[in-house]
Amino acid sequence: MKIKMDDFLTELKDYKEVCWKNPYYGQEGETFFNLADIEDASERLERFAPYIAQVFPETASTNGIIESKLVEVPNMLAALEEKDSVELDGKLYLKCDNDLPISGSIKARGGIYEVLKFAEKVALESGDFSLTDDYRKLDSDEFKALFGQYGIAVGSTGNLGLSIGIMGAKLGFSTTVHMSNDAKAWKKDLLRSKGVIVVEHEGDFSKAVTLGRQEAEKDEMCHFVDDEGSRDLFLGYAVAALRLKQQFKEANITVSEENPLFVYLPCGVGGSPGGVAFGLITVFGPSVKIVFVEPTHAPCMLLGLYTGLNDEISVNDLGIDGKTAADGLAVGRASNLVGKVIKPILYAETTVKDDRLYEYLTVLADAESIFVEPSATAGVASFVDLNKKLGGQEAIVKTGTHIIWGTGGNMVPKEEMDHYYETGKNFLSK
Repeated sequence: MKIKMDDFLTELKDYKEVCWKNPYYGQEGETFFNLADIEDASERLERFAPYIAQVFPETASTNGIIESKLVEVPNMLAALEEKDSVELDGKLYLKCDNDLPISGSIKARGGIYEVLKFAEKVALESGDFSLTDDYRKLDSDEFKALFGQYGIAVGSTGNLGLSIGIMGAKLGFSTTVHMSNDAKAWKKDLLRSKGVIVVEHEGDFSKAVTLGRQEAEKDEMCHFVDDEGSRDLFLGYAVAALRLKQQFKEANITVSEENPLFVYLPCGVGGSPGGVAFGLITVFGPSVKIVFVEPTHAPCMLLGLYTGLNDEISVNDLGIDGKTAADGLAVGRASNLVGKVIKPILYAETTVKDDRLYEYLTVLADAESIFVEPSATAGVASFVDLNKKLGGQEAIVKTGTHIIWGTGGNMVPKEEMDHYYETGKNFLSK
């Protein structure tokens, strides 16, 4: 593909960190979903809650609802004020999806939801199940045998594969995860230990998705979870907004023009941040300012939005290699669906170098004793960069409530996390 280069694209090509204010923000956009769609997804998750609580005891305390805490991180804010000279007349929070049960990342929202919706459809079509039944009934030899006749497949760099694989295998589906070669070995090993078939592919995330989709299409009994354009994944993520609304009520947090809400979301193909973003805008309105952040080596969503080409352009078309320590964000081509949905509601986007991901991982661990994986600290960098680069022009950026979305971490083996921490410590000492 021949691309007309300009100064901004040259910065992207040269792996520079950028802060881009979205010129399409606030414009009219296409309507793909509404509040009723989000509420329908939420109700389905509530129907499944008794089943989830039974088969995953770690969710018993929340009665089978898969949700994370919202925690204020004042020590982290103080550390960032000292390290990066940020100024904030407001509060900083971490949305702890890094600690979500079952699969330990934001992908537990959309991935598990899509598997559950498919399971519900299969069960209902069997004639032996109804919406008014106790969903714990699905944890039986009868329904495991039924689900065993079907397959579920997905292409993933790691975390989505964990959520789909763990949930699919638990229900009894024959589950296959197609993974790119940059996926972490421990994630592949964990999936295999759960009885999931892991197929490894040379190439990046998009290649794994394409090959996985092609393989699934050969089997009419196989449901393919398409991270590049799934409506069900998207809505599973969007439910987070309804949950956050309740958490805000409990914490006496208001969202208004005078007290805006800034949310920093790491972005790969776009499904999880896009779904969460749409949910937040739908539930809270225009006082929510959504900020995406991508690695300098894989800025696919930013590239698609900036050029207007959406999924018709890949980072490889600019000679960007797509290789990053943030494996969940190592995506070369953005979701077609999410690119269209997010275009008028995204406030800004930033990019971040890998070394800063490790640095903020260590700072967060030291400041708050919270451990996340490298990709989950991208939001910290975005908070810092928006504050410093746009704060002087737009005073609103330094006010209100700011939420860094911690996207993953609690499934990471201790030795791996120790390595992340020490890597960050080494970068900080330079």
